[in-house]
Amino acid sequence: MREKLRGWIVACAVAIGAGLVLGAGYGAALAQDGGTPPPEPFEGQPLPTDKGAYFAGSGACASCHTNMTDESGADVSIDAFWRATMMANAARDPYWLASVRVETLGAPQLKDVIEDKCTTCHMPMARTTVAVIDEAAGLLFESGFASPDHPHHALANDGVSCTLCHQIEPEGLGEMASFSGGFTIDTERPADERPAYNRFAGNPDLSAVMQNASGFVPEQREHITQAALCASCHTLHTPYLDASGAIAGEFPEQTPYFEWLHSQYAESTPCQGCHMPTAEGGVVTSVVGGEPRSPFAKHVFVGGNAYLLSIFRAFGDDLNLTASSEHVEATHARTLDQLQNRAASLALENLGYAGSQVTANVVVQNLAGHKLPTGFPSRRAWLHVVIEDAAGNVVFESGGYDEQGRITDDDHDADPARFEPHRKVISQPGEVQIYESVMVDTEGNVTNILLRGSGYIKDNRLLPVGFDKATAADDIGVDELALEDANFTSGGDRVMYSINVGDAAGPFTIRAELLYQSIGYNWAEKLRAFATDESAAFLAYVDAVPNVPVVVASTSATVGG
Repeated sequence: MREKLRGWIVACAVAIGAGLVLGAGYGAALAQDGGTPPPEPFEGQPLPTDKGAYFAGSGACASCHTNMTDESGADVSIDAFWRATMMANAARDPYWLASVRVETLGAPQLKDVIEDKCTTCHMPMARTTVAVIDEAAGLLFESGFASPDHPHHALANDGVSCTLCHQIEPEGLGEMASFSGGFTIDTERPADERPAYNRFAGNPDLSAVMQNASGFVPEQREHITQAALCASCHTLHTPYLDASGAIAGEFPEQTPYFEWLHSQYAESTPCQGCHMPTAEGGVVTSVVGGEPRSPFAKHVFVGGNAYLLSIFRAFGDDLNLTASSEHVEATHARTLDQLQNRAASLALENLGYAGSQVTANVVVQNLAGHKLPTGFPSRRAWLHVVIEDAAGNVVFESGGYDEQGRITDDDHDADPARFEPHRKVISQPGEVQIYESVMVDTEGNVTNILLRGSGYIKDNRLLPVGFDKATAADDIGVDELALEDANFTSGGDRVMYSINVGDAAGPFTIRAELLYQSIGYNWAEKLRAFATDESAAFLAYVDAVPNVPVVVASTSATVGG
């Protein structure tokens, strides 16, 4: 690994240098998330075929549900799409492993509670198994699930796999008890009669083949297509501690389902509609045959975590991925496409130049069915705005960043105890509009330790269309400054830039970008304070693969000509 890291550090240094010579600020080459040369190809480990009392490894399903094409001839194989996703690699995610370890160090008396909570959704098959058979259910580190010697290690490492999602029972989904990993698996059925829920009615002849090969029987149920299924893990409340170390309540760690429910998308588009788009026409879903099925949801599980996928591209072998480099490249490309074409749009309006003052409104539209960004609070988006004079000199910049992904003007990146407030108007280089959620502990101190997060002091993440901020529940509310901002509303935000350019000569070119990071600078840097194997491993990846943002949207205009 050291040799691979050394090679990547050299490659990154070259790429960073190439980006920086392009000019002081606007649009560094690495902002497209992939400025480094592609790594050496890797094949990936075989999918596990282990069969337990309640679950089977993904390989048991992939043996039949592969080599699938839609009516256009495009490959839509379930195994090829799924194996490089964050769902498949939920247990291998090096940032997750490092973060959980840090949380347990901060509250060693709650180690079992923390590990049990986190493995419920990141290692759900192993954790469910041990919970049912009354083994030590909370173990992750040392001799726990992460250890190759653990009897359920293979199931644990298979992440969020086929026989987990397709066995979740429909009863109670969408209710409070089903959230935070409260899904139900029927563990009473015999091993050879376990259901595999899907949206299509089964063919009796082919169903028998599936039962004989895997022990699972296909059963048609509509809930597999509904948002509430996803919400069982993607609505998460975690315990938080007060200053004495006692559990003081629960904190809304992520709430995309509630955000979606409070938007117009709840009327038409479930989670699967965007994150599992349908194939073109009918698809024969098994190598043993059968009639084409339509609509068929492609198992791409596309999200926004481009940075971790960049780490997967570089260190797939070290992470023991079951995906090949080809699979990872394809998933990475789909992720960038999702971010850059279906997440947000950007426009410049009301441009003006009078005296020495350049003015413009930067208008951001959220195209997602939930807040942008959503999910784990390490994620952030921000506006990068540059004004150049007639000679191409930068006369103003807000929201620049360096090769470590640190925002130049962010109070939080400069000092973890502070944060950048929501902005209505930006008039100085030291001001920047960052769309993010910022946690505070019970004493009101800003924190990046999840167990200390008792609430949000800032949440100005972009709202989806139809979201009424005035009636939103506390878990999905916005902070006071954003609440009072009439231009921060359903579907987006409008920020006025009023900039004194002094005696610079026009015409002036205004360039604007919406940038996105899945792991904010200080969310990664905090790990350097903890001497753990997991932190060291993740930070080695961070030091080798620059945590630069993805350009989600961009636009430019000229004024004063």
